Amino acid sequence: MLVPLAKLSSPAHQCLHALKIIKKDCLLHPGAARWASASVVPRITTHYTICPREKDSRWEGVNMERFAEEADVVIVGGGPAGLSAAIRLKQLAAKHEKEIRVCLVEKAAQIGAHTLSGACLEPSAFEELFPDWKEKGAPLTTPVTEDKFGILTEKFRIPVPILPGLPMNNHGNYIVRLGHLVSWMGQQAEELGVEVYPGYAAAEDTFERGLELHAKVTIFSEGCHGHLAKQLYKKFNLRTDCEPQTYGIGLKELWIIDKKNWKPGKVEHTVGWPLDRHTYGGSFLYHLNESEPTVALGFVVGLDYQNPYLSPFREFQRWKHHPSIQPTLEGGKRIAYGARALNEGGLQSIPKLTFPGGVLIGCSPGFMNVPKIKGTHTAMKSGILAAESIFSKLTSENLQSETLGLHVPEYEDNLKKSWVWKELYAVRNIRPSCHSPLGLYGGMIYTGLFYWILRGMEPWTLKHKGADCDQLKPAKDCKPIEYPKPDGQISFDLLSSVALSGTNHEENQPPHLTLKDDSLPVDRNLMIYSGPEQRFCPAGVYEFVPLEESVGFRLQINAQNCVHCKTCDIKDPSQNINWVVPEGGGGPAYNGM
Repeated sequence: MLVPLAKLSSPAHQCLHALKIIKKDCLLHPGAARWASASVVPRITTHYTICPREKDSRWEGVNMERFAEEADVVIVGGGPAGLSAAIRLKQLAAKHEKEIRVCLVEKAAQIGAHTLSGACLEPSAFEELFPDWKEKGAPLTTPVTEDKFGILTEKFRIPVPILPGLPMNNHGNYIVRLGHLVSWMGQQAEELGVEVYPGYAAAEDTFERGLELHAKVTIFSEGCHGHLAKQLYKKFNLRTDCEPQTYGIGLKELWIIDKKNWKPGKVEHTVGWPLDRHTYGGSFLYHLNESEPTVALGFVVGLDYQNPYLSPFREFQRWKHHPSIQPTLEGGKRIAYGARALNEGGLQSIPKLTFPGGVLIGCSPGFMNVPKIKGTHTAMKSGILAAESIFSKLTSENLQSETLGLHVPEYEDNLKKSWVWKELYAVRNIRPSCHSPLGLYGGMIYTGLFYWILRGMEPWTLKHKGADCDQLKPAKDCKPIEYPKPDGQISFDLLSSVALSGTNHEENQPPHLTLKDDSLPVDRNLMIYSGPEQRFCPAGVYEFVPLEESVGFRLQINAQNCVHCKTCDIKDPSQNINWVVPEGGGGPAYNGM
């Protein structure tokens, strides 16, 4: 369907009308694309959350009228969790012969186009939703046949046995291209009667005012660090009783390799080189059973790293040259690249999940089992449980109002009684145990001593060390990292990689990467931390370039490159970058990532 520039203004009348951001004056031409600091600091953030529309000439003559419709449930985000909720709601409605209008909006141009994951799927929640998935033709075609784990040094690989019961055991799981699975789920949702609207940003507005959807309950399923969720946390004080969320960044590539190196169903994970023991992270290499010899490989770096010179992208490229990895890729061809942030806080960082008119599900609040490197199964189960709790409330004979937002605290209660909570509780101490002097290896020792023996029943809960943005050390206290030049065969430069993501944004829209203070990138981030945004971004969005007419530097923001990972919003040591959603349909165009 053709989609106008304006997407969705307010999925839940009760929730989203309250979500406002303090606006600043816009002083420069809205089409400017360069930033400066020092003596002259032009303010060129042109997004409506910073520049009030009444002071922006681009809004002159725009019709601000819009239409509203009523729905029973609106779901923001068309990933595994959101689609699971939508499908389960319609399954229950059919079973009980009830009429429920369910609308799902997704910012990607197509369902699955923004989905990126490893992905090794634990199928428990998927099978609960689709007991007949084989008959329906779900794209689960690669059962795990071999499972390997190792510690890398610069030249060697030390094998580590994967004992039954350890988090990394993948027996019974499937290697999937999650974007393809999500696309298939979208088709199932539509067949059940879910109204699916791809290309809708769920933003207040852009250059045209779009349809306003009012719902009794809005399900927020935006994925990691969602732009609405972070506002809801403040509006409803949802994070007052939990620790700050901590994150990782995952970078991924797809390759077609030489058939002699291809072993469908093989799963490999490593930790260690090229990261030091104080930097949390690791790798995956999955062999898919497809018509061509395809592998998915990737690298995850915890965003609580300390050295501002570290580049997750370049660590990933360096890792591919390890003697145990490079032979698999030699003679192959890279066909796709992408990146996304991951919630790594676990149980300690889960916020309150319900509020009047809405609930949070999936990666938005953070249900990832970090030592398993899996969150799809828990995200899907959270969507199923939310749907069941909401359906019970919607169809209750005691329902008093058809318009006021419903509060569904039963969802959080039911989640805490489910296997999701039990699973996350059991592994709650593994990630924070990596903060010991032994670093990552301390976490591995802790896993062996406590998780494998006690299954998480130890009578203590460890804490994380704080927000990721507070962990960088000043550049003067750190050693610069010398990265090798990419060879163009195994390792590659950043811009050629971004080209494989298919990402694109219309040039005439307000840049969605906004700064709260235009002077901080140079005066603080560059001066103290040597400009870490030019290294932690996996898409080359941020560059410090020389000023044309004087001595010094300015920050240039290449918003078109953005792959929506939101790492900048998370890791910026000044917390000056505010990632806001661009126009619907923009961003990466992943094909089964």
